[in-house]
Order: sequence, then C-alpha cells, then structure tokens
Amino acid sequence: MIDRLVARILGLEVRLLACQARLNAHTDSEALHDLRTTVRRLRSLLRPLRGLPGVEQLETAASAVGTLTTPLRDREVLAAYLEQHGQAEAARRRQVQMAEAYPAVAASVELAQLLMILDAFPRFIRAAQREGLLKGLRKRIEKRLDKQWKTLGEALRDPAHDRHRLRLLIKRVRYAIEAYPELDRLPEAAMPRLKSAQAALGDWHDCWQWLARAKEETDLHACVPTWHAAMEKAEAKSDKVLDKLIASCFEKS
Repeated sequence: MIDRLVARILGLEVRLLACQARLNAHTDSEALHDLRTTVRRLRSLLRPLRGLPGVEQLETAASAVGTLTTPLRDREVLAAYLEQHGQAEAARRRQVQMAEAYPAVAASVELAQLLMILDAFPRFIRAAQREGLLKGLRKRIEKRLDKQWKTLGEALRDPAHDRHRLRLLIKRVRYAIEAYPELDRLPEAAMPRLKSAQAALGDWHDCWQWLARAKEETDLHACVPTWHAAMEKAEAKSDKVLDKLIASCFEKS
C-alpha cells in the first residue's frame, strides 16, 4: 500500500513538471486543464492522509495552485465557447490574456512551492513508515472513502440540494476512487454515473458562471438569452442524471 502511494506521488510529480513545461512553451490548449486535473488528483490522494507529517503543507500548496488557476481556466473555457459560437472578437481578447497567463502560471511562486514540497514528500512518507505512523493506513483510507460516499448520498437525497456543492462532492468521490482504485467498493454503475453527473453539472455551472460574468463584461451581453436557455436545459438534464445516480447506487443504502 505504501509503495503504491509513493509511486503515485512520484507519477503526479512527473505529470506536474510536464504540465509546467507545456505551459511555459504554450505547446497545446490542454496544458492548464491537465495541470488542474493533476493537482486535483493529488489533493484526492492526500485527503485521507491528513494528520501525517507533511500532508498539511502539501495540501496548502496544492490549494494555492488551484486558487491561482481557477479564474484562468474559467476564462479559457469561455474563450473557447465564444470562438466556437461566432464571437470572434470577444474570444480573441480573452485568448490574448491567456497567452500571457500560461507562462506566468509556469513561473509562479505557487507552482514552484508545490513542486518543492511534493519532491520532498516521499521522504516524509518513508520516515513516517519507519516510525510506525502508517499502521492501519488502509483502514484509514477506507474510512475516509466511505465517509465521502455517505456524504454524497445524503446530499443527493436532500430535496433542497445545492448543485454547486453536489458538483464538488461528486468530483471528490470520483477522484478519490481513481486515487485508490484497489479500495473501490462502490456499485458497478457508480463510476459512469458519477462521470455523467459531473459533466451535466459542469454544463450547468458554466452557464451560471457566464451569466454572472455578463453582468460585468459588456461584450458577453449578446450571449445572455442563449445561456439562460442552456442553463434551464442543463438543470433538467442534471436532475435526470442525478436521479439515475440515486436509483442505481443509493436507493438501497
């Protein structure tokens, strides 16, 4: 278990370094997204390890990179949408901003700090292992995964559920299972249902966010009626997907 944990940490470090190089050279349009996904996978790996040496510092550093890149990724997604839907000038303005942002992220203090702490983290794990601090690690992780699944189930059953919170809980459960696949005890239908729910809620969240932006960014006003209609459609779709998730994975829980 510990060997697999260290191997996954090293693998994530390699992926982050590759993302940093891609951002710096601006080689492709997926580098920022891949960076954020890798950071999210790292945080999912760390969450069940809270309390162990070095985990808090690494979580804090990962969170800082997430905070730095969230508005940039939001702008990137919006620029792609605008370009695809004939709003060339509005898209171009945001693409110019992103071209400056990519190397800035690659050279940021936040990413440098994360990489520095991550590089040392396997040594903390091995030291904790030698000191006997990792006894019962498997049970610790299983307990955390079970708690996340239970929290998601409770949120789904709440008639007044918050779509923002559900989206985050679904992502948390999904990435935790991907971080610890050997501990996956979820129903067979869980992963495809989780992915579908995340996608549907993601479409809704994009519309919600773009409508909020349109209140401040005048070049988005022409898109507002389309986004209102798309948001209603996404709400209906997400409700259906969430109902299927509950029926296939939680109705007997």
